[in-house]
Amino acid sequence: MERALDIASAAAWAAHLGALIVLALYGAHRLWLVALAIRHRKDEPAPPPLPEALPRVTVQLPLYNEPAVAVRLLEAVAALDWPADRLEIQILDDSTDETSALCAARAAALAAGGLDVVHLRRADRAGFKAGALEAGRARARGELFLVLDADFVPAPDLLRRVAGHFADPSVGLVQLRWEHLNRDAGALTEIEALLLDGHFAIEQLARARAGRVFNFNGTAGLWRAAAIADAGGWHADTLTEDLDLSYRAALAGWRFVYRAEAAVPAELPAGMAAFRSQQFRWAKGSVECARKLLPRVMRSRLALGARIEAFFHLTHNVPYLATAVVVLAGAATQVAGEGPAWASALQRATAGVTALVLGAYCVAAQRALGRRNLWATLVRLPTLVAVTVGISLGQARAVVEGAIGLRSGFVRTPKDGLVGRARARRAPASRGCWLELGAAVALAGVAGSALAHAAPIQASLLALFASGFAWVGGATALGR
Repeated sequence: MERALDIASAAAWAAHLGALIVLALYGAHRLWLVALAIRHRKDEPAPPPLPEALPRVTVQLPLYNEPAVAVRLLEAVAALDWPADRLEIQILDDSTDETSALCAARAAALAAGGLDVVHLRRADRAGFKAGALEAGRARARGELFLVLDADFVPAPDLLRRVAGHFADPSVGLVQLRWEHLNRDAGALTEIEALLLDGHFAIEQLARARAGRVFNFNGTAGLWRAAAIADAGGWHADTLTEDLDLSYRAALAGWRFVYRAEAAVPAELPAGMAAFRSQQFRWAKGSVECARKLLPRVMRSRLALGARIEAFFHLTHNVPYLATAVVVLAGAATQVAGEGPAWASALQRATAGVTALVLGAYCVAAQRALGRRNLWATLVRLPTLVAVTVGISLGQARAVVEGAIGLRSGFVRTPKDGLVGRARARRAPASRGCWLELGAAVALAGVAGSALAHAAPIQASLLALFASGFAWVGGATALGR
């Protein structure tokens, strides 16, 4: 029995330290991205002037059951400052609820006003969003495609600010930064905003300015039609069709432009269930893309640095799996007792690196966006850690399913259209919440034991992790 306990303790320590090393490795890479972003922060590309003969633009609006925001989107698109004879609006509507009637009525009104509006309905949702975009592409007449999700609200001058980049025939994509309509709606949206700000102000900027492959974010981007065609069109074999198309187009030789200062506001998921399903889809889809594309990327003629960056980019959700292992195996080591001195030292060192990187990443992103209140960012870091840990079990499942090729359907992220106001309805409870609630109870017990054994630092961390699981699981169970 004692021998078995020793083996279990050694296994827990090995898993814990191995996962910490993975986190430290990806953390070091993220710190490198921070340094790159700071180095290139002033290298915003200036668009060349628009040509006299403006290109025809097809605006694609993939919709599925979005009654709260569909009309707002159509009104914003109708207000785009672009000649009506050079603008085509495609409502790619796969809805099964009142969204279709709302879109049909608004499309008729806009068409009566002189706009070229097409309301496309498919017999089924084959291929989900990718299938809808591909169906629209088959009928589109535009030289450029502007893709907008249902909750985005583009400014009227969006096309005039960025379309000039396509005067360069090598440019296949111009991606714009996301801004957030409901950043201050609650603690969850504040954390989501921090995470997305880091992605757009650090990761996308660093990759773009350093000549690495960065990706279309599924919306708020302007594609050259020829680039999509050259890459083989939209594929539905991953849950992140945007990332997939981006790498195929980059491997075909197309160049991308990122405009950090040209932001398009959108709505963040206000409820935990919606946030979790969004993060699950993004995580699983990115690993599916890694499984599909990494061998091709590594054999490509991309520079060595670009291929290394592509590896980290396509596998960037693996740290969620490592986080779940760190937390659960770390709790097991606490129960098993003190490990070897070298293991404890390595544990503290890697945990310190991870904390340093997280702080630098978030602070640098907020400063890059002109938000100078350092403390406002730092005080939210414990909450960010709690949420990241809280969703790590679901995200770990997403990573594993993506890696082994287990397919699943595209679950849209519902939006309420209630910017700055209380949510109108509750989401149904998810069965997955009980795993988080169980982990919260277990970690709370281990935290109490650590405190009783005069280990306040370990107890505090375990309590923070427990609160994250409790928040994610409890909010999901209550439909909040």
